[in-house]
Amino acid sequence: MHKIRPRHGTASTAVGATPSAGAGTSWTLLALLCVPQFMVILDITIVNVALPSIGRRLGFTPTDLQWVISAYVLMTGGLMLLGGRSADLLGRRAVLLTGIGIFTAASLASGLAASPAMLIGSRAAQGLGAALLSPAALSCITATYEGQHRTTALAVWGALAGGGAAVGVLLGGILTSTLGWRSIFFVNVPVGLAALVLITHTLPTGSRRAGWRQELDLPAALSVASGLVALVFGVRQSSTWGLSDPKTLGLFALSAASLTGFAVIERRSRRPLVPPAIWHSRSLIVSSALMLGATSILVGTFFLGSLFLQRVQHTSPITTGLYFLPLVLVTGLGSHLGRELLIRSGARVTAICGLALIAAGNLLLSGAGAASSYLGGILPGFALVGFGVGLAFAAISVGAMADASEDQAGLASGLLTTGHELGAAIGTAIVSNIAFGSGGTFATGYGHGALAAAGVAVLFAVVVAVAMPTTRSTAGPQLAFH
Repeated sequence: MHKIRPRHGTASTAVGATPSAGAGTSWTLLALLCVPQFMVILDITIVNVALPSIGRRLGFTPTDLQWVISAYVLMTGGLMLLGGRSADLLGRRAVLLTGIGIFTAASLASGLAASPAMLIGSRAAQGLGAALLSPAALSCITATYEGQHRTTALAVWGALAGGGAAVGVLLGGILTSTLGWRSIFFVNVPVGLAALVLITHTLPTGSRRAGWRQELDLPAALSVASGLVALVFGVRQSSTWGLSDPKTLGLFALSAASLTGFAVIERRSRRPLVPPAIWHSRSLIVSSALMLGATSILVGTFFLGSLFLQRVQHTSPITTGLYFLPLVLVTGLGSHLGRELLIRSGARVTAICGLALIAAGNLLLSGAGAASSYLGGILPGFALVGFGVGLAFAAISVGAMADASEDQAGLASGLLTTGHELGAAIGTAIVSNIAFGSGGTFATGYGHGALAAAGVAVLFAVVVAVAMPTTRSTAGPQLAFH
């Protein structure tokens, strides 16, 4: 069994440094770092299935119910950059444990909520915890593994994006139908507590960087957070208000002003929140943009597919969840084969292959109708999308972190995960606008939404072909998982 290979040329006192020696076997450490992230991804979709029950039990109005999702996405997407930079400056282990603790406590509070206001507030706190733990966990992986070890670990991490979303649909249907809506939040509590204990005893304590108060540029962090929150909120509300509504346009204007303010602050700052070297990493920037596009397609596929199966084909929540299960399995297979393709052909080729399969799968799904069978009309499209997602997310994770130095791994992780959260919000809003605004039946709108997803996949494949560098794993022995 291989131990984790130490990364050379880094100081043991780097922020949150995770020395390899004695950090544990590869499977144990990777599992501990992936489980909290799996909770974050799963929480995006697990709540969707339970929304009708939550609305009835707590007395939500139809317009307020969306805040159960929006509060979580807004906080997570808006604070990811701050969470990533905090991991670099305050120590990855400390920020990771803080994020898990907040997420777990907020999950318990969500399950115990007795009013809409309590649930919305606790969901926002869950988003804060996710914004801390997600980039911290990814930066721990980046700083711990090297060579093909790193490729394998990042490919597994990338597979969580697709697998967690699909499992959320399945688990949400099962738990809501059997134990009630509160159970979808309570399930996080024992998992979070176990992760806290095990990570505390497995990861070594990191050190804060000297002068971290001066380096943590809070004005820039608040400016970019407010800009991203306004952007995500505007995109989500556009499906309700319309893109041309003054309120929607006002949110977009506020977002543009805040992000412009962030750019001005960064240019004048001696210690910017995002150092200029980060923007010069073409692989990271392209991968983060691709993460946004790929996640928007994936979450949009889950959103439309769940509605199509229940509204058009009249399947139950549990059956709908089971219908998504093959997508989870194929995503895992795609991630495994994607690791091999990454080693042989690099991130660019792997990402293009994944996006091509995603486009093909959505083209098949666009032809589904009320009379389509699951095996002949739905499953083939799901299988292609799942396999493509496994390839694409493996390539995205490796491409994004390929050039990340250890002292900026948290910030790079924050950029990547910000793309994921923005993609989740944007994908749902766009396909919702297309599906419900195209006229005719929902089955017709579903076909239009799937066609749009296929077009977006093709567009991003072109962007990857032109802009993404070919990143391969360095030579070295394969990481043995036992």
